Amino acid sequence: MIRPLSVQLYTVRRALAEDLPGTLARLAAIGFDAVEGFGLAEFGDALAEGLPVAGLPMPSAHASLSGANTDAVFAAARRLGVGTVIEPWVDPARWTTRKDVEAVAADLNGIAPRAADAGLTIGYHNHWFELENRIDDTSALEVLAGALDPAVILEVDTYWAEIGGEAAPALLRRLGERVRFIHVKDGPRVKDIQTQTAVGSGALPIAEILAAAPQALRVVELDEFAGGDIFDALSESHLFLVGPAGLAEFEA
Repeated sequence: MIRPLSVQLYTVRRALAEDLPGTLARLAAIGFDAVEGFGLAEFGDALAEGLPVAGLPMPSAHASLSGANTDAVFAAARRLGVGTVIEPWVDPARWTTRKDVEAVAADLNGIAPRAADAGLTIGYHNHWFELENRIDDTSALEVLAGALDPAVILEVDTYWAEIGGEAAPALLRRLGERVRFIHVKDGPRVKDIQTQTAVGSGALPIAEILAAAPQALRVVELDEFAGGDIFDALSESHLFLVGPAGLAEFEA
């Protein structure tokens, strides 16, 4: 069985702003099974109309939660059929001490019951600094995981994990079932997002990453792409992950 593949709409944010229905149609034509949202307030009305037409569900979405009007966020998410709302960024200054990281966890833990009342799950998405910062020889992200309520899930951005100095497959195995989504992206392991490439054409160990988190929904993302048409990069990524060349390798 081929696993479903999602794509983070931030990857095509410029095209989305110009032609949302056409952009969704192109993603569906490539073969993506779902999308991950962002900018729910900005794009909510158009997405509510366009997603059913394109036949694309939105199981997850990025939205600021800490300090935000979560009632509005949750209402927008439910309207779009989102099941999991993921906090995409917490200030890097809050990841340097155990006390600060535990405070981040407390914020998310406090929001989780309100999300559950709305029929939603919440999660956290990492960048590099949560892995780069060490607390008693443990990455700050893993300190966070240890302090989170079991109701709060993780979306591990495997590219940023590697940039932060952690081997993504080993990290995924340590975090285990808490990881419900993974960002699958590729490139030369540098912070310059302009160097990111189609999945399968960079330096990341994609096969090992996927094998380390079989329970997680795979979400393809490119933060930037300087190599030509972003839709070509997404097509190459999709083919690599589920096409004839990739199927045997990744579907053990």
